[in-house]
Amino acid sequence: MSNVVTIFGGSGFVGRYVARRMAQQGWRVRVAVRRVNEAMFVRTYGAVGQVEPVFCNVRDDDSVRAATVGAEAVIYCVGVLDSVGANTFEAVQAEAPGRVARIASEEGVGRMVHISAIGADADSPSEYARTKAAGEENVLAHMPSATILRPSIVFGQEDEFFNRFAGMTRFGPVLPVVGADTRFQPVYVDDVAAAAVQGVVGDAKGVYELGGPDVETFRDLMQRMLDVVRRRRLIINIPFWVARVMAFGFRVGRFLTLGLVKGPMTADQVKNLAIDNVVAEDARGFADLGIDPIAMEAVLPDYLWRFRPSGQYLAIKESAANLKG
Repeated sequence: MSNVVTIFGGSGFVGRYVARRMAQQGWRVRVAVRRVNEAMFVRTYGAVGQVEPVFCNVRDDDSVRAATVGAEAVIYCVGVLDSVGANTFEAVQAEAPGRVARIASEEGVGRMVHISAIGADADSPSEYARTKAAGEENVLAHMPSATILRPSIVFGQEDEFFNRFAGMTRFGPVLPVVGADTRFQPVYVDDVAAAAVQGVVGDAKGVYELGGPDVETFRDLMQRMLDVVRRRRLIINIPFWVARVMAFGFRVGRFLTLGLVKGPMTADQVKNLAIDNVVAEDARGFADLGIDPIAMEAVLPDYLWRFRPSGQYLAIKESAANLKG
C-alpha cells in the first residue's frame, strides 16, 4: 500500500464511494475535508491506517498543499448546489479545482481526476454550469492530462434527489416539480466512482460524460419514484416563470432571516432545470471505459423502501392481505 491518493471532498456523496474503491485497489487514501470529526466513518473502508481523513480547506493554498504533498494522484469531488457564505460557486467550483491542479503540478503529482457535471458550459445562463466549465478550464491549464468526469444526476443511498422527493410524498397528495419535461440520465454513484478509479490508474484520460442506461423526463422520474415507494401523488408542473417568482421570494426570506430559513430552490437551480441533462451524442462515456452502468430499477428499491407507507413491512402486509383473500 505505497501509492497515496488525496480525495478532496472524500466524505461527500460521490467522494465516499471513490474512497472505498481506491482503498479496495490497495491505495492509501487521504480524505481531505473541512470537518474531520464528521468523516471518521471513511476509516472503515480499508485496513487500519489505510484510509485517513485529514483537514483541508480547498479555498486555501497552504491547506491544499499540506493534503497534496507526497500523493501520486488527486481527485476533486467538491461541489455546491447553492452559493452560501464563502463557499460560492466561483470559489468552490471554479477557483478551487484550479488551485488543486496548480499545487498538484508543483508537487509532481502524476494524475488528477476532476468530477464536474453534464451541462458545464461557459455560456450557460446558470452560474452553477458556468463555474463548472471554468473549473474544468482551470484544471486543464495546470494538469493537461487530467481526467474530467461529467455525470448527470447521481443517485444512490445518500443522494439528495430521489431521497428528497420521496420524503416530500409524506406530506400531501401533490408533488410539485419544476421542469417536468426536462430530460435527465441518472447515473449510479458507484459507477461514477469506478470511472474515477480508471482516471487515477491511467486507463482514462480526457473528458467523459456519464449517464445511466435510462433517459427520462423529470415527471417520469418522479412517477418511477412513486411506484417504488407505493404512493399515489398528483405530479404538478410549476411553470418556470412561477418558479422564478417563488425563488425570488425564498431569496428574500433567507435575507430577512439572516440565512436561517432556506427555500427549497434557488433562481440558479430554476435556470438549470430548463436544460436537458443528458449525455451528448458525440461524447465519450461509460462504453469507452468498459463500464456497464447500473439501471435505476436495480438500486432504487434498496434505499427508498423506508418512504413506503409501512416501510419495510409493506411487503409483509401485502402478502398477508393476499392470503386472507
